[in-house]
Amino acid sequence: MPYLGTIIEESLENKEVLGLLKILSTKVEPITDRHQTPWLKQWTLHKVEIDEDKVEEINRMLSEDLQKNYWYADYKNDKWHYIIFHGKIFQVDRANPYLYQEAREYGLTLGIPEYQVDFKG
Repeated sequence: MPYLGTIIEESLENKEVLGLLKILSTKVEPITDRHQTPWLKQWTLHKVEIDEDKVEEINRMLSEDLQKNYWYADYKNDKWHYIIFHGKIFQVDRANPYLYQEAREYGLTLGIPEYQVDFKG
């Protein structure tokens, strides 16, 4: 079963990983105060699909390629939700939403706004 999620292009130091993903759609958002990234002009949000047999490779690449602080990528299927930060990967069983707390707390320590780490199963 494939994973579905969103990757913000501006969050990546190395964009090579995007070539390995099936990009379902792309949306460009102009930056507002709510984004809390005033050094950028826009966010390019890619809705992606990741085959189950590629998820470990994509996890590894993203944990290396995401810029430090402020950023994460996430994707999920019916059973698992992966939340990837630079150097840190959370695999959350969607049947146990309590497990999201650790990923949320970690994101807050990086300065990510609270509304952006409101993960849902």
